[in-house]
Amino acid sequence: MNAAQRRERILTRLNSAGAPLSASTLAAELGVSRQIVVGDVALLRAGGAQIDATPRGYQLHPAEKGYTGILACVHCTQEEMRRELYTVVDQGGTVVDVAVENSLYGEIRATLNLCNRYDVDNFIRQAADAPESLLSRMTGGVHLHTLRCPDKDTFARIRTALEQQGLLYRKE
Repeated sequence: MNAAQRRERILTRLNSAGAPLSASTLAAELGVSRQIVVGDVALLRAGGAQIDATPRGYQLHPAEKGYTGILACVHCTQEEMRRELYTVVDQGGTVVDVAVENSLYGEIRATLNLCNRYDVDNFIRQAADAPESLLSRMTGGVHLHTLRCPDKDTFARIRTALEQQGLLYRKE
């Protein structure tokens, strides 16, 4: 197995693991040293993989597992924004980021990683302190969210719930 195959195998194992995996465990499975695994994980991280190091070993960041989809949303008030974000996290999704289309800069994207009501409440508080900073203000409330969900059914459930609340953007 070459280095690229070994790193792919590490990602596969982390994706299917129910608990963190130590570098020693991965090294034994792959027939390499612990230091090789540590280096491979560093290269995977440098390549964009969100791998967390915990006291019990490596695990994929929760936002890395499952199904990823993008939804176009619209809100005009802080309360609508709260409802939108609560809907996603209450249904089991993570709001990975927000993006808007700007006529001068093109797409502008900001990482959020909101996965529960606590995260949403903190974001809402920060937004209240600096409402002019909200990207959606540049587009009349229209914005995109990348959502990470456990599966495609969860994503569909979130889309339906947002649609029922009138928070999905519809081109007219």
